[in-house]
Amino acid sequence: MVEAEKNSLVNFLKGQVGVENEIVDSLEKALVGMKNPAVRGVLRGVSLDSVKHAELYNSAITLLTSDATALAQEDLDKQRALVEKHIAIEAKLIKSLKEKIPKIENEKVTFLLNAILEDECRHHAMLRTVLEIIVQGETITEDDWWKLLWEGTPFHGSPGGG
Repeated sequence: MVEAEKNSLVNFLKGQVGVENEIVDSLEKALVGMKNPAVRGVLRGVSLDSVKHAELYNSAITLLTSDATALAQEDLDKQRALVEKHIAIEAKLIKSLKEKIPKIENEKVTFLLNAILEDECRHHAMLRTVLEIIVQGETITEDDWWKLLWEGTPFHGSPGGG
């Protein structure tokens, strides 16, 4: 990416962080004293999503402006275990919601649970992506180091390369 394009993107992302924070502030003020639980719940969810979006924008800014640091094997193992745990939790939630929703007659409750199901499906997909691409893509294990060293050795450990 050309430096000018990168700077433009970073500035755009910073602006989006500001927009998301404005959304959070506006919604939090609107929620004070709101009595309708469905509307309050949906608006609170939008507010929380905006908090998440701001965090994701900030993560993108960091990826564009900082050098990636390889994870140590111990860190990778902890992160992988955490992500795998939450993938399993999300899978159970998705299964439960898919079983319950068709049996519910209240349209408002169905609407709310379907919104949750959609979020859970997105979370599940995002966690799988984190596990498969981001965590593994930024990790150099001890085996990777040995492989790099081995492949860079002209004779691969045998006298004369035989």
